[in-house]
Amino acid sequence: MLRTSLPATAALAALLLAAPASHALDTSREDVQAWVNSLVREQGLDADYLLATLENARSQPAILDAMARPAERSKTWAEYRAIFMTPERIRAGVAFWQAHAGELASAADRSGVPAEMLVGILGVETYFGRHTGKYRVLDSLGTLAFDYPPRSSFFRSELTQFFLLARDDGVDVDRVLGSYAGAMGAPQFMPSSYRAYAVDGDGDGRRDLFNSWPDVFASIANYFVVHGWTSGEAVVASGTATRPLARKPADNKLAAGDTVAGLRRLGLRFGASPGDHAPAGLLVLDGAAGPEYWVGFRNFFVITRYNRSVMYALAAHQLGQAIGEGVRAAPATAPDGTPAP
Repeated sequence: MLRTSLPATAALAALLLAAPASHALDTSREDVQAWVNSLVREQGLDADYLLATLENARSQPAILDAMARPAERSKTWAEYRAIFMTPERIRAGVAFWQAHAGELASAADRSGVPAEMLVGILGVETYFGRHTGKYRVLDSLGTLAFDYPPRSSFFRSELTQFFLLARDDGVDVDRVLGSYAGAMGAPQFMPSSYRAYAVDGDGDGRRDLFNSWPDVFASIANYFVVHGWTSGEAVVASGTATRPLARKPADNKLAAGDTVAGLRRLGLRFGASPGDHAPAGLLVLDGAAGPEYWVGFRNFFVITRYNRSVMYALAAHQLGQAIGEGVRAAPATAPDGTPAP
């Protein structure tokens, strides 16, 4: 879950051409020393420990290369949707829901965030925990903090949060794996999000996004609630335009810039909505058969706080809905797995 803008392709291309092969971080660098000194001064961490750990980190050009090609920036909506809305992923989501039905129901009941949304996020982020990342988080954040000038400030902050997470929650900085951007666990929380929004869902006194599904479900739900999720409210509606609209995908915003009534006056027809005065935003996407018009409501834009992409939010929502339909259509089973009477 990387919630940050990316630099222009040309800038990244120049950066990659100048990037050396994988190498150990040089802890004698002035910027590295300044970062270490700030953690010693502001957080009371040990300088020798920080330097020894960073000396074990490797700066990897593959991480910089991955940053240059996010799927949300390189694919159309039709191409992006096709990655996630597959029969195989939906079936896997149904099986995952059935295996964790009680835990999902508990998280949904407590938070008001539906189980469809929780499994939709997990299906897009990590294929329900199957693919949580192949990079050491230490390498990812070390590379981006010190060898990625366009966003070095952001990633140095995340590296700080990573070491504080190790101190406060026992995360192993030398071994934990994650995405090329440093996102971790089944829900792919960045270190700052882990520290701010992860919660103990199983009551064992720990926040564990690597091994505890109740913690994972409760933490995703908590993230949504903190960012304004409204229980029972509509998320998004497909629409049709009664007259030509001078809008294109590049015009999509990550906030509701209008109201339901305003979009209807614009010439959009769409179904159920929270009410005429509810915040809403027009979304235009390049679908397989041409432009698609969608209306995002407040809950839709909460999803974009998890990942700052309209296509991501719509894919997560649609995947969750499809999985939910699959669960409801599946034959009921008894606790031993046999068909229920």
